[in-house]
Amino acid sequence: MSAIERVWTRFVRFVSDDGNVYAGEPVDPEVDVGLACKQGTPVLARVLSSSSALDAEAKFTGQELPVHKILAPLSADEVGTIRCIGVNYTDHGAELNFAVPPVPIVFLKPNSALNDPSAPIVVPSFVADADFEVELCVVLGKECRNVTDDEALDYVLGYTTSNDVAARMAQTITTQFCHGKGFDTFAPVGPALVHASAIPNPQQLEMRTTLNGQEMQHVTLDSMIFPVARIVSHLSQATTLPAGTIILTGTPGGIGHSRTPPVYLQHGDDLRLWISGGLGTLTNPIVKDKSGKYFDNGLWPAN
Repeated sequence: MSAIERVWTRFVRFVSDDGNVYAGEPVDPEVDVGLACKQGTPVLARVLSSSSALDAEAKFTGQELPVHKILAPLSADEVGTIRCIGVNYTDHGAELNFAVPPVPIVFLKPNSALNDPSAPIVVPSFVADADFEVELCVVLGKECRNVTDDEALDYVLGYTTSNDVAARMAQTITTQFCHGKGFDTFAPVGPALVHASAIPNPQQLEMRTTLNGQEMQHVTLDSMIFPVARIVSHLSQATTLPAGTIILTGTPGGIGHSRTPPVYLQHGDDLRLWISGGLGTLTNPIVKDKSGKYFDNGLWPAN
């Protein structure tokens, strides 16, 4: 099976100065689009004829436009349900007292959780324990079902950076992770979607989290329990994964919840999640939502 062909290597979706949504590729192949946008450094993009990374017919138009606001590489409608893998690094399992799983642990986030690379992560008023998780995000470029490990990477369009934001109490007071991991804005993705042809072995990538300048997580992906090919194959068994499906592949140790004392996200924190290979940095500011209400017989802190 042949690789999924596209004219771009590093895809970005963005709002330009005219307020319209475009897609393209940064003119500077080395620029970290997420950091540049946060720092106010101008970024110029070569514009494509389509704003969708899934459009195989998209061509460069010859136009170049400034990136005013960086968006998630795919829209919520394109990604559908977000697939996530839990406990995929032994150090993360150890810090949570989880045994090494025999198969990938799967949970879901709704597409309403999808967030842009520099837009606020809005922490609900009743959540005091929001946490960060840097993860490689895999984007499928064509429909996938019942594929083998050897075939799996042929279905990958590209890779980007993601943050599997978690409200720890909401995550752990039930047997399912979906609610506490699926609040609005809790799945930032981007800034750049790097074509799979530029990353033949995703297990060689490196990723890092810093919080207010302090390194919290740092790992190479060869320490994954289940590599990307195994994850895609596993998820595809008896299950149709449409083109546009995004998969969050698990986080390493170093989360705030496991520290003594715990370190949870606070209003105004400077949180940066980076992955090598040109994927770039998520720079979402942390904002506390003071308007939210929750009624649960005293389980949650009073508003």
